[in-house]
Amino acid sequence: MRRAHSRFAAVMAPFALLACTSSAAASVIDVAKTAWCGCCAVWVERMEAAGFTMQVRNVDDLNPVADAAGVPRNLRGCHTAMVEGYVIEGHVPAEDIKRLLAERPAAVGLSVPGMPIGSPGMEQGSRVERYQVVLIMRDGRHRIWATHGPAAS
Repeated sequence: MRRAHSRFAAVMAPFALLACTSSAAASVIDVAKTAWCGCCAVWVERMEAAGFTMQVRNVDDLNPVADAAGVPRNLRGCHTAMVEGYVIEGHVPAEDIKRLLAERPAAVGLSVPGMPIGSPGMEQGSRVERYQVVLIMRDGRHRIWATHGPAAS
């Protein structure tokens, strides 16, 4: 039990430090990703282009980070980020993050489960899949926050 608490504290320490400084440096996103993930690096570039300041750290295993942040396994993407106390899981578009920060719902954060083609960082020319951004509620439930991509036929 004590080891689990120590591991939780070690995983969350960078996020806690960011939370303490986020009011002074608004819209700083702290991203945990694997070193070999190119699409995560492109997502970081997209967020920087949208005006966010990015702090990136490479980790060997994202599961402890996502576990500590409260992201259910079925809603995970390929990177986990924190901004102003909210988790951002996967390839969430900048406009959805900005809306989250403006509306400040009582929630864990946003997720784009998986790696949908056409989401920020997953662009492949003109090919775009329809995908949803979900709001992760504190009780473990989730609801649709936004839908992107071509209209359903």
